[in-house]
Amino acid sequence: MTIKQFSLAASLLALAACQTNPTTETAATTAAPATTVALTGKTYGAAVTAEGAKPLSELKQVLGTQDSAQVKLIGKADAVCQAKGCWLTMKTPEGQEMRVRFKDYAFFVPKDISGKTVVINGWAHREVVPVSDLQHYAKDAGKSEKEVAAITTPEEQLNFEADGVLVADKTL
Repeated sequence: MTIKQFSLAASLLALAACQTNPTTETAATTAAPATTVALTGKTYGAAVTAEGAKPLSELKQVLGTQDSAQVKLIGKADAVCQAKGCWLTMKTPEGQEMRVRFKDYAFFVPKDISGKTVVINGWAHREVVPVSDLQHYAKDAGKSEKEVAAITTPEEQLNFEADGVLVADKTL
C-alpha cells in the first residue's frame, strides 16, 4: 500500500469514526518522566504510562527526515472532536496543529479534555490532508459554516495514530 493509498484509507476511516463505536475506559496510575511527579488519570484504548514519554516539543527530532516514527509523547490536548471524542489535537511548539486519531477507531476520549495533559502512544506521521477531511474536522470542532466553507486547500500536517491515551488528572 502506498502512502497516498494509506492516507486515503485513514481519511475515510476518520470520517466514519464520528459515526459509531463505544468508549472503553480504565483507570490508570502512571509514572511520569523522571523530572516530574507521578501522573494519575484514565486510560483509553491500550494501557499507557508516562514512563519514557518524550515531550511533544521533541517530535521533530524524533521524526528527523522520516515520514513516520513510533513514539510516546506527552503534551496538552488542545481541541477535541465535539461529535464523539473521536480525535484530539495538540499544538506543536511551532504552533502547528497535530491531529491524534485512535487506532482502528476502537476508542474515544471525553469531549471536555481541552487543556489537560495527555500521554499518547503510537505512530506519528506526516501526511497531506484533503479539503473534505479538513472541513469534516472543522464541523466536528464546532466551527461555523462560514469557517468551514473558508477551507479550500489541502494541508500538510503532522498526524498521530494512537493505540492508547492517558488523560492525566492534573495538568503539568
